[in-house]
Amino acid sequence: MTTLARYLVRSVLGYTGLVLLVLLALGALFLFIGQQDDIGIGTYTVSDALLFVALNLPTYLAQLLPIGALIGALLALGNLARGSELVVMRASGVTTLQFCRWLGLAGLVLVALMVLLGEFVAPPLQKYAKQLKVFSKYSEFSFAGNRGAWIRDGDAIISVDQQSARTTYGGVQLFRFDPDRTLLSVGRAASASVDEDGSWQLEKYTETRFTPEGTEVASVPLRDVSSSLSADFLGLAALEPEAMSMRELLAYVGHLKQNGLDAKHFEIAFWSRAARMLTGVVVVILALPFALGPMRAAGQGTRTVVGILIGAGFVLLAQTVENSGQLFDVPAWLVGWAPTALLVVLTAALLLRAR
Repeated sequence: MTTLARYLVRSVLGYTGLVLLVLLALGALFLFIGQQDDIGIGTYTVSDALLFVALNLPTYLAQLLPIGALIGALLALGNLARGSELVVMRASGVTTLQFCRWLGLAGLVLVALMVLLGEFVAPPLQKYAKQLKVFSKYSEFSFAGNRGAWIRDGDAIISVDQQSARTTYGGVQLFRFDPDRTLLSVGRAASASVDEDGSWQLEKYTETRFTPEGTEVASVPLRDVSSSLSADFLGLAALEPEAMSMRELLAYVGHLKQNGLDAKHFEIAFWSRAARMLTGVVVVILALPFALGPMRAAGQGTRTVVGILIGAGFVLLAQTVENSGQLFDVPAWLVGWAPTALLVVLTAALLLRAR
């Protein structure tokens, strides 16, 4: 690597680090403010809230890396352009393609950090943070399980396979015991919903009761069950894509397909995560045409605003495409890669124009 390449990469990474520190500080502040309503419930204290925020910071960092990289690259290249350093580099024979290679190298370093956080650091910490919060708020319940959830509520044990919405669950099993821990009945519902008062509505419920004379089987289309379990506590049963690594997403998609379940949401999350790695490289290169073009003499405030607008627009576009893809049954790989592909085309067009 040449001296100029090291200088450019170091500048981009340095400014990106500063931007990410600011974004993390703001994210931590807003996340802590959001915990105020929960502090004091059960044994959930201020120190627990601070720990919850700290454990979620790696997830925030992995999600904010593309936006932070874009803003950092805009600031770094903008300062080089204002000091005429980019002009000198181009006059010395550095081509646009060489700039793209050097910026791509800086992007690869950031992508490596994103993979490290998203695959090995953030998922276990986020899961632990969620369990810490819920166990502190609802300490009277017990919980076990990794795939899905097994929750004990008094003399009943409830198994939840998946969560399709905040208060809607699928594959619910209900085991009832007497005080002597003798199994009284086993029931299964195709789906269940939980009201705010904790009452359950079990759909397509089938129950097998064990009596001294034998077993009795009964099926009803809808059954109401009273429980003190809340939707927040049962949220631990959900396998959220954001809290899963790509390996876990791929394995879970295979599990859902083998069992004839809808895996579209998790497939889109997998391809979006894969596309985000390329996005981390593209956004750094995207800053180059702005530094060579109309924003050459612009201030840092202008560049920061432009970076935020582009990043927010990309996130909004990605979310819109993902939601539309699920609604209109578009292939998951196309939904995941479409926003990034559009960003690549935009970057290429701006680079050709800047030349």
